[in-house]
Amino acid sequence: MMHYQESRAPAVWTVAQLNRRVSQLLDEHMPVVWVSGEVSNFTQAASGHWYFSIKDDKAAVRAVMFRGRAQTVGFVPRAGERFEFRCSVTLYEARGDFQVQVEGMRRAGLGDLHEAFLRLKSQLQSEGLFEPERKRPIATLPRSIGIITSLAAAALRDVLTAMERRAPHVRIIVYPAPVQGAEAPPRLRQALETAIERAEVDTLLLVRGGGSLEDLWAFNDEGLARLIASSPIPIISGVGHETDFTIADFVADLRAPTPTAAAELACLGRDQLLEQVFARIGALSHGVQRHVDRASLRLDRAVAKLVSPHQRLAQQQQGLDHLTQRLQRVARSVPDAAALRLATLQARLERNIPQLTSRQQNLNMLFQRLEKGLDHALVLRRQRLAAAQQTLQALSPRLIINRGYAIVRDSEGKVVKNALDLKIGERLDVELSRGHVTVDVVRTHDLL
Repeated sequence: MMHYQESRAPAVWTVAQLNRRVSQLLDEHMPVVWVSGEVSNFTQAASGHWYFSIKDDKAAVRAVMFRGRAQTVGFVPRAGERFEFRCSVTLYEARGDFQVQVEGMRRAGLGDLHEAFLRLKSQLQSEGLFEPERKRPIATLPRSIGIITSLAAAALRDVLTAMERRAPHVRIIVYPAPVQGAEAPPRLRQALETAIERAEVDTLLLVRGGGSLEDLWAFNDEGLARLIASSPIPIISGVGHETDFTIADFVADLRAPTPTAAAELACLGRDQLLEQVFARIGALSHGVQRHVDRASLRLDRAVAKLVSPHQRLAQQQQGLDHLTQRLQRVARSVPDAAALRLATLQARLERNIPQLTSRQQNLNMLFQRLEKGLDHALVLRRQRLAAAQQTLQALSPRLIINRGYAIVRDSEGKVVKNALDLKIGERLDVELSRGHVTVDVVRTHDLL
């Protein structure tokens, strides 16, 4: 029974109330269904959500597939392609638009293959085979490149043409294998194992042209995927068109949207390499020229400092004559200078001889002043000591105890000042004018 009459339903509904009620009815009574149809008006938003229409020859319905669901599909649908959509029926309340929310999709007639693709993709992803950390870097300057594909495939011609144009210096080795059909998976694995065993290339290209999910199914083989993941040789996957995805794309070290793009990603082009070589030659030439210029400058400075042996001998003879003249002048002036220095030292010595008589008188006078100062200081110290003794006696607690007072201490030897701090039964020591008394606390009370 349809529950149309809610408790106290309004007599007149607003548009918002109407749309909300219809949306609730769809959520409550319309189960998740599979819908077969053709994609049209497909749009992929910047947020990653897919917006499109599902139509057949008689009707169409708006559809939305949110990013989280779209990322699990493994391919991007194109207008005109037929699929089977797993969806729930909803109403967009803001505009009152009837639409379906797609939770999954598979190619029409190939649902089992697509489900198998999703299961294998989820399993390998959970094992970490898609993680970027395990990807091997692609060699930028490979000496040889291997291609795994069919000899009759158009992808092989595209790759060879691109390599001939971009990098004719790189050696190409083809490991042939069928890329479609029942024999393709084991033959692809065998070709890859041969390339790994020979270890004669720096990079491997796994390529084939576009096709349907069934045509590309050999590249969704689990054994091939695990072999790609464990290969010590970096592998670039270029299978199908840009919108086609296979398991090999996810486990390969690098995915190219097309076979030609795989060839372009495999190495730097000859023009790029020549440009780098010419740039380095220019830098090297410039560096050598700067080195030569600096060496020439040092040579010019060294040549400027060079003189002939005759000139050097003349300069050395002139210097020798100058030193001889100085030596002669010094030899003549030494006796006179020594006599003058001796006289100067004798005068300084006479001036610095101490006058003992005056120094003795000064010492006696200082000694007398010291004795007087000591006597005066001793008198002051004795006076201060007597005053301190009088003060100490006046403040002595013994005088207070002699007048009938007592000092009470607790078990730790601390003086008791407040009776309320004591506990019943606590033992106290009472100091009297003569002797000590040990007492126990029986009762405490405050002064009124």
